[in-house]
Amino acid sequence: MGSMPDRFTVRPTGSRRRRGNIGAMPSRILLRTACIVLPLLAGCATAPTMNLDKPHHTPNGFRNSYASGWTRASFWQWQLERWRKGVPKNPRDGWHFPSERPDVAWITANRTVPALTWLGHATFLVQAGGLNVLTDPHLSERASPFGFAGPKRVMPPALEIRELPHIDAVVVSHNHYDHLDETTVRRLAHQPGGSPRFFVPLGLKAWFSGRGIHDVVELDWWQSADIGGVRFTLAPVQHWSARTPWDRNRTLWGGWRVDAPDLSWFFAGDTGYSKDFADIRARLGPVDIALIPIGAYEPRWFMGVMHVDPEEAVKIHRDLDARESIAMHWGTFVLTDEPLDEPPHKLAMALRAAGIPHDRFRVMKHGETRRPHAGG
Repeated sequence: MGSMPDRFTVRPTGSRRRRGNIGAMPSRILLRTACIVLPLLAGCATAPTMNLDKPHHTPNGFRNSYASGWTRASFWQWQLERWRKGVPKNPRDGWHFPSERPDVAWITANRTVPALTWLGHATFLVQAGGLNVLTDPHLSERASPFGFAGPKRVMPPALEIRELPHIDAVVVSHNHYDHLDETTVRRLAHQPGGSPRFFVPLGLKAWFSGRGIHDVVELDWWQSADIGGVRFTLAPVQHWSARTPWDRNRTLWGGWRVDAPDLSWFFAGDTGYSKDFADIRARLGPVDIALIPIGAYEPRWFMGVMHVDPEEAVKIHRDLDARESIAMHWGTFVLTDEPLDEPPHKLAMALRAAGIPHDRFRVMKHGETRRPHAGG
């Protein structure tokens, strides 16, 4: 699989570097960790032509609007800490979460009623403005460059690709393996009736072109494109990109604001908390529905800059002035150290502390369909 860097160094500014005896970790764990996890979190893409007049463009790639960035915290220190603590602690009989079977016949026929169906992790089927839109397409068994190793689903996708209605558009927030799955993308590109249009951040079009997929619209932050009277706008969020150890931040990342005549919605993808969300509200106005991550946040010393926790997710809900928010990015893959069932409980506590009714920020079942206007 090629060589790996000795150290993946990221640290929130102001934190102290942690030291550990990496040699104490069994070699098989080091090897397994390097081969499986690093491709998910590490930095092959050619950087696009950069516009250095824009502050988030640099000669070496892209950067966040507000983040100090990850500077010196050790990826290997996190792995050593996980090994020493024995985390994550998964139940012997595996994880089980409430789910329901989507009404495939209704979903397939629907072209008039705004609806959202959670397929798992960050993948939603959003039906609005007469379009079927898929977010961060991942319907495979593993979030990994390998079919035999890497984070494995604990809950199957609520729908298989063959059960989906014809997908008109796909929005991709960034190129990490749990958000952009090659098998899913290839199968969508060959769906009956023709490929959907893929909306992707700047620099990512080349990845699709290399796989023979050409109906791709590539946007920078604050740029928009329309399809069928529905506007897609890429907005800044606080994260990063990479699919190999050599392409860190060579492609952009972002959230998607989608404005249809019957529903406006925002898909945050992966993000840390920042002023970006207040900026989005100021430039694009309030939004009907926000899809916000609530999981993959521990340990905070390592994950805090780039992954929100439930309390910060509530802040995003408020900053966006969302009429309603829906939780995502939890309960599907074991990616970080918190128990997989913890995020909804912490979200409930954060909502109570903020005085926000629970029906303003919902946790959906796997496979559940929500009809925002019909349900209030």
